[in-house]
Amino acid sequence: MGDSWERARRVLADAGLPSGALAGVRPLAGGTYNTVEEILLSDGTRYVLKVPPPPTVPGLRHERRLLVAEAGFCAGAEQAEVPAPRAVSLAPDHVEPHLLLTACPGVPWPEAAPAGEEREALRGELGRQVARLHRVTGTAFGYPTGALGPLAPDWRTAFTAMTDAVLADARDHRPWLPLPVDEVAAVFHAAAPALDAVTVPVLVHFDLWPGNILVDRAGPDGSARIGGLIDGERMFWGDPLADFVSLALLDDIRRDDAFLAGYAEEGGPAVLDEDGCLRLALYRAYLDLIMLTETVPRAVGAEDARRVRERVGPHLVATLEEIAEGSKFTS
Repeated sequence: MGDSWERARRVLADAGLPSGALAGVRPLAGGTYNTVEEILLSDGTRYVLKVPPPPTVPGLRHERRLLVAEAGFCAGAEQAEVPAPRAVSLAPDHVEPHLLLTACPGVPWPEAAPAGEEREALRGELGRQVARLHRVTGTAFGYPTGALGPLAPDWRTAFTAMTDAVLADARDHRPWLPLPVDEVAAVFHAAAPALDAVTVPVLVHFDLWPGNILVDRAGPDGSARIGGLIDGERMFWGDPLADFVSLALLDDIRRDDAFLAGYAEEGGPAVLDEDGCLRLALYRAYLDLIMLTETVPRAVGAEDARRVRERVGPHLVATLEEIAEGSKFTS
């Protein structure tokens, strides 16, 4: 407890905030990579502090300098006028690397448990917000952290580097996979021409599962709204369709009529045509591979690893079959 308080005071002071006003520090659940804490000041102001693990802690190749990516997402969300944290101070190369963020109102979607008409309204609002995010464009493709090298001039090059990196991680960590790594790699590489249709790098959160969507019911009328899209540390510049993976985790976004209606209403650029569905399958397989591979460096334990295998393994097999079938028509 003492270490957390002292660190919080140092971070506040470095950010030019009143460290003497510190009133509380508490851990926040949900983070799988960074240590995440809420910092409370005596006037009621809340901040969120993210601290990465030491460099000696095992991780995947793309999981370097994630604080830089999250700060970039926050800047993009602010540009898009989408509710999300704002970066107060970023110190990725500090002796104590950290990112200090403003706190968003609300609780994670699963805790809020919206249902019926409220859920439909929130999914529509979410669709509009994601469409606004996808208006934010970059100058090149890939992860902005430099973890996999510089940004690439085209999406095929960037996404191939991303998939090659997680395949290399799988070779290193040797997680359980439903197919040999080389077979998975061959499916990805055969479908690579489909990526050439993407010519504009847009802001992709890539981790919009329900736990990273806050629902706020604190308004004067008690109605629910999206309080914030959080944990943007996995962001990259790429195909907007990639965001549809976590938004329908291990499911199919085409079943989410309310979300898609909101997305279309706000002019979202992603199109679920035949070519788009092939690319979406590529991004689903990429995330499946990450989820299976990270169980080893995360040391999640036998029971959690079993649950991931049972949920993700069959999904990856079906997705790779879909990609292989669709690749027959790419050139």
